[in-house]
Amino acid sequence: MSEKIIIGKHEFEGVKISTAKSNILIIHCDRGFLGCGYFDMSVAERLGDCAAVVTGVKSFEDMLAAAVVRLSPAAAARGIKVGMAGRDALEAMVR
Repeated sequence: MSEKIIIGKHEFEGVKISTAKSNILIIHCDRGFLGCGYFDMSVAERLGDCAAVVTGVKSFEDMLAAAVVRLSPAAAARGIKVGMAGRDALEAMVR
């Protein structure tokens, strides 16, 4: 399932993949992504991707409100910090 998510004047794409026991959630734009706890930062780090992870989420709205718990060095370079709301992290990705 795919859904457009608007934050301010920016458009993101939310993607939800159902598994047998959970859902995989990601909200992305051209410059990076916000993922659920399913994502491993080591690959994002190796590739130089701008990525942040939030945990304990079940919906895109949950992701926007949840605090970032992990991030890649590329995300840190954009000003994203652990503890920042997912919504704020996404806004930082498009600045």
